[in-house]
Amino acid sequence: MSDLQQTINDALYEKQKVADTTAMMQRMLKRYKAAAAGNFGVQAGDLSLLDAQRERDSVLRAVRLHQTRYIKGLEEGDQQKASLGLAHSYSRSKVKFNVNRQDNMIIQSISLLDTLDKDINTFSMRIKEWYGWHFPELVKIVSDNYKYARCVKAVKAKSSLSDESVDMLQEILDDDEGMAKQVVEAAKTSMGYDISEVDMTNVQTFADRVINLEEYRQRLREYLNSRMHSVAPNLSALIGEIVGARLISHAGSLTNLEIGRASCRERV
Repeated sequence: MSDLQQTINDALYEKQKVADTTAMMQRMLKRYKAAAAGNFGVQAGDLSLLDAQRERDSVLRAVRLHQTRYIKGLEEGDQQKASLGLAHSYSRSKVKFNVNRQDNMIIQSISLLDTLDKDINTFSMRIKEWYGWHFPELVKIVSDNYKYARCVKAVKAKSSLSDESVDMLQEILDDDEGMAKQVVEAAKTSMGYDISEVDMTNVQTFADRVINLEEYRQRLREYLNSRMHSVAPNLSALIGEIVGARLISHAGSLTNLEIGRASCRERV
């Protein structure tokens, strides 16, 4: 008999709690209607704005807690599933992960291209300083980083250069016979000192690395140009592939660049 009485008491308590919540919501509704009409302070019993906001938060918490009692067909686990789905959707929208986005490859490519430019410039400066102890005059004749690394790879020891080496250097220097002859003449009167075979091997290995990076950079740029022509042909024709890719990367996506304000695009 005691168990039955306890069950009845629990049911009455829950019913009274729901009734109290409903009554409080009705009172708050009247006060919000008065607030919307601009009637704050008309009655002495009205709440202040701060108290109204606090009571509103309490009402919303009570509604979320007991909404399964107010909405028919809503079960206990439905609210948790809906909250979890909303959290996942919000997270996906923030991460902006979409495997079908064509401009994502452009953003990654232009970022990698900028990184390669910095690395190649740093490595080229290092190989010029390293090989410059052996052949310091070469850097004044060949200023291009890629051609300089290829000359280092082909020349090796400066003493190996002769008049027969002009054709080999001319091929590296884009058929510039005058520059090739200058390299040969400079090698005959060079002020650099001889380096050991072990040191020359390390210089050659580093030159190979610079050459490979520069050739990969050229292939990456060709790939970026082709992607820009297929994804944003108008933008490529207007301002060029590289500048267009940097604009897309700065905006975050091609869609953001399209919907952005004109003033923002001008600043970019």
